[in-house]
Amino acid sequence: MSETLTPTASLNLSLPKVGINPWFIAITVTLATFMELLDTAIANVALPHIAGGLAVSTDESTWVLTSYLVSNAVVLPLSAWLSRLFGRKRYYMICVTLFTVSSLLCGFAPSLGALIFFRVLQGVGGGGLAPVEQAILVDTFPAAKRAAAFALYSMAIVTAPAIGPPLGGWITDHWSWRWVFFINIPIGIISLILTSRVVSDPPAFKREVEAARKDGKLKIDGWGIFSVAMAFACLEVVLDRGQTEDWFESHFIVIFFSIAMVALLFTIVWEWRHPDPVVEIRLLADRNFALANIFYFMFGFTLYGSTVLIPQMMQRLYGYSATDAGLVLGPGAFVIVLLAPVVVRILPKLGVKRLIGFGFFVFGMAMWLFASYTLTTDYRHEALARALQGLGIATLFVPVSQLAYSNLPINKNNKASSLTNLFRNQGGSFGIAFVTTVLARRTQFHQSVLVAHASLFDQHYRQFLTKLTHYFSTHGFSHADAAVHAQAKAFDLLQRQASFLAFNDCFTALGWFVLMGVPLVFFIRKFKPGGGPGGH
Repeated sequence: MSETLTPTASLNLSLPKVGINPWFIAITVTLATFMELLDTAIANVALPHIAGGLAVSTDESTWVLTSYLVSNAVVLPLSAWLSRLFGRKRYYMICVTLFTVSSLLCGFAPSLGALIFFRVLQGVGGGGLAPVEQAILVDTFPAAKRAAAFALYSMAIVTAPAIGPPLGGWITDHWSWRWVFFINIPIGIISLILTSRVVSDPPAFKREVEAARKDGKLKIDGWGIFSVAMAFACLEVVLDRGQTEDWFESHFIVIFFSIAMVALLFTIVWEWRHPDPVVEIRLLADRNFALANIFYFMFGFTLYGSTVLIPQMMQRLYGYSATDAGLVLGPGAFVIVLLAPVVVRILPKLGVKRLIGFGFFVFGMAMWLFASYTLTTDYRHEALARALQGLGIATLFVPVSQLAYSNLPINKNNKASSLTNLFRNQGGSFGIAFVTTVLARRTQFHQSVLVAHASLFDQHYRQFLTKLTHYFSTHGFSHADAAVHAQAKAFDLLQRQASFLAFNDCFTALGWFVLMGVPLVFFIRKFKPGGGPGGH
């Protein structure tokens, strides 16, 4: 239907109703997405407190995260179809309501089983927020002003994970882990009130849904829904539990991985041939859209991987508290907030290719800067590397978002936003699984290498032990006790050094991975910013 519209008609159909500033709509929908991303980051920090409060093991408590990620991964690709089924505004409000109510229930959960069940509900609600928000932004703003809207969206995506760890640490230290969930309630209520007043489905979207209902195209694609749910649920379990279960040495992981691959292959074949698919994979036939999704995956992989690594390194090796470790992430978010309006202004002059290439290059350099530090590096230098990473992200997210919708017709914006958020989310899951595994394996490797040199037959090691023994002897220990403490201290230093080298390996690998985005920019097909089929 929309293909027959003139550009002027497309503009009139997509803009919000008269009297409502588009920026009110942008802020309203970004609020709920920020809430969802913030909650995920806070919950990670609160896991030890949850385990203690519910009298369960730390390993059992990780299902609080896994259950959320699984349900979230299932809903993400289905969000476009669900918004057509219920109406975009109504579906968005359902998601906010479900997320808010389930947050309240999570806070009152009396047992681990109840908490996991409520987290599943919370993941179902949270999974629909980001894709629908992105679709609303695309349809609310004309293409010429869309970059500014995506700049606001990028601030939420990057700032929430940065604020989450220190805020979560402060809340759990001073109040209770239950307040990690309770803080969502006022934000959710405000979001619901504002959404009901300022957000509306664009006429073009309403007409498309009404026409599809009359033609019978909104029939439930049972096989598509089932295969998508199975594929991404099983894949998320594999990624989240892989390192804990020793990956393919575990029958549990092998079974879930096999189911995920079979379901994913079936999904691709089924959805590609289906006339009205739940997930419109055919959109990936457009080169710019496919490249944008690759960029989203690389962005999520490196951002979330590094966001997990940095606080861990600060706490394990530098002795930072959870709050102080989280503050290392702050400068990156500050740089993004500061530069986002600048990127919007320079985007038309420099173009998408240059900014994306520059963003990936700087992102890679920031990862290598982290890899070059030593155990004596102070907070100022660590924060500087994170700020450099923020510079790369600031010049990356907005042009990639512009690229994604460069050649798409406006009636595909809803389904496109589901795919872009799916790729970014899966990139984050793969990135976290990658750094968790590499960190554990490389720590073991470096420890085995260092232990080989920690022998009494090694002259340097003997001299080191002698110095340590003398140090403890001069501080009140007997000679025998001093020798024991010297060996224990040497082993502790060895473990720290092994962990430090493993962290450096992870940052180096992330740097190489994100730099692969630089040559890919040369494959971008030229388009006119603010125009094209997807423009308004």
